[in-house]
Amino acid sequence: MAELLARINTMIESESRDLVQIERTLTDGYAAALSLEAEGWRIERRMAEVVADGYTTKQAEELASLSKRLSGNKGRLVSLRAVLADLRRHMDRVRTHR
Repeated sequence: MAELLARINTMIESESRDLVQIERTLTDGYAAALSLEAEGWRIERRMAEVVADGYTTKQAEELASLSKRLSGNKGRLVSLRAVLADLRRHMDRVRTHR
């Protein structure tokens, strides 16, 4: 993920005009976003299972761990969506100036 974010930021900062590379990177980014969304759903499903199993110390610890993972996942997803939106705007500018 860090590599993808770095690649996107480099394209934007360098004002890359390579539409094929920009589109490929957008596709990679959208795939990464979908993967993060799916992981979030899996974590939420597991959280529901843990809650349904009762409330013991072990379940509370797992729930806390899952909650941290979900929060981190959501943060990464928000960041990724923001840079993808920036890259999309950059691509639109490149297309209009051709």
